[in-house]
Amino acid sequence: MFKGFKDFITRGNVIDLAVAIVIGGAFAMLVDQLTKSFLEPLIRLIFGGGLKGGTFVVRDQIFDYGSFINAVITFLITAAAIYYVVVVPMNKMIERRRARGGAPDDEVSDEIRLLTEIRDQLSRRP
Repeated sequence: MFKGFKDFITRGNVIDLAVAIVIGGAFAMLVDQLTKSFLEPLIRLIFGGGLKGGTFVVRDQIFDYGSFINAVITFLITAAAIYYVVVVPMNKMIERRRARGGAPDDEVSDEIRLLTEIRDQLSRRP
């Protein structure tokens, strides 16, 4: 029981996923702090300054559009970083692999081929 769990945990995919989650969380905190430390004061300065900059009040309800703008900027920075750090290199790697003669992922494994043969033989039975 523990051996199976150990084999599962020590597979490369699980460890890579754990590392990606930790790094992604750290990056999200970094971008969040960037927006809070630099962009939020800048937005408040541009839209009126002071503590009430980036807000307006309607019937004693405070609408904080400055925080919304910060959230949008945080999202755009995070999305751009993921796109340029993960998606673009992955697409180039797949493109290079296809240019060399096809991806090994496109090939059918021996297990799949064997299971297909078994399925075909069973379907021919009367």
